[in-house]
Amino acid sequence: MQLAKKENFQSRDPLVAIIISVVIASVFTVYPVSYFLSGWRPSVMLLVMLFWVMCQPAWCGVWFAFIVGIFTDLLMENPLGVNALSFVMIAFFARYFTRDKRIMTQANLWVIAVIAIVFHLLMLWLLLVMAGNEIGLIRHWQALLSSAILWPVVYWGLKKWRAV
Repeated sequence: MQLAKKENFQSRDPLVAIIISVVIASVFTVYPVSYFLSGWRPSVMLLVMLFWVMCQPAWCGVWFAFIVGIFTDLLMENPLGVNALSFVMIAFFARYFTRDKRIMTQANLWVIAVIAIVFHLLMLWLLLVMAGNEIGLIRHWQALLSSAILWPVVYWGLKKWRAV
């Protein structure tokens, strides 16, 4: 009985879950909040992309990260390619450093997610400064804490479709 359940679970197609999670993340990305809270807005699209790249590598890879990054650039009205470049680099390194790991615990994934968030915020800051945009340094880094806290929620919400 258990074996039949496990086979059913593994044959589940994550495509609908991927699409729904990206749509929900895009809503949280552009949902209007007050000026005070906007600095604390977590990088939800990055977290969703990172979950799918690390936990469903057969379905989502660097091209998925590129498409989600371009979509995020269009949503956030950033210069085209800023988030895409960051997402692609993060997806590549996350896949490269975790490709031999068969068992990734939630704690391991959280550490990788925090490193990815720091890298993303650093890349975003550098690219936007090079593009000539003025960025408040403290306000830019506030998203680090909220994104790190949000990672377990994203993981818990999507772990049902994690590849075993």
